[in-house]
Amino acid sequence: MEAGGSAAYWNPGSQILWRYRENAGARFHIARPVTVVRDDAELLAVWLAPGTECVRPVLADGTPVHEEPLESRYTKPRTLQRDHWFGTGVLKLARPGEPWSVWLFWEPGWQFKNWYVNLEEPLARWAGGVDSEDHFLDISVHPDRTWGWRDEDEFAQARRDGLMDDRLAERVREAGRAAVRVIRDWGPPFSDGWQRWRPDPAWSVPSLPDDWDRTPAHVST
Repeated sequence: MEAGGSAAYWNPGSQILWRYRENAGARFHIARPVTVVRDDAELLAVWLAPGTECVRPVLADGTPVHEEPLESRYTKPRTLQRDHWFGTGVLKLARPGEPWSVWLFWEPGWQFKNWYVNLEEPLARWAGGVDSEDHFLDISVHPDRTWGWRDEDEFAQARRDGLMDDRLAERVREAGRAAVRVIRDWGPPFSDGWQRWRPDPAWSVPSLPDDWDRTPAHVST
């Protein structure tokens, strides 16, 4: 993606990876192949299609992470599993340098369900996609513009288990407060009409490459 020392943008229809690192480690534990909808100086928009093969963490015995009691959810040994994204697809929107991305969900039949603000490290771009680290705390925003915090219990447990220190936790809280200000002002991307967007029917479902966890030679934000 880097050419001649200057950043280039992906064309619509390009297939890239959207990845997350572990919170207490250097390896990637979530990888989702996505299709680029828009990419420019103001916004990266990608489509996670139904049926896409992804990588996700599970407990060492194969139990889904969310089924483990909260008190031991982040301390039990884990492994990685290839799986598929079931249900409807997800449109992900991220502004350069912003410590969150906004995801749009639909019910079957393209009935818009909600926006989801995923608090995270600002995306780092590399030739094959974008990387981040999830920060547990999230915000759900409904079509009537009401909103609410999500996963505050997981955020608190992650702090107790040493997955983030006080400084990072406060930075995440401040990012959440900044996102709430955008929601209350009904600024972009909530005001941009993305809920009416639809994917190009000619797009194929991206494949998960064998080297999905490769280390980027260069990253930028």
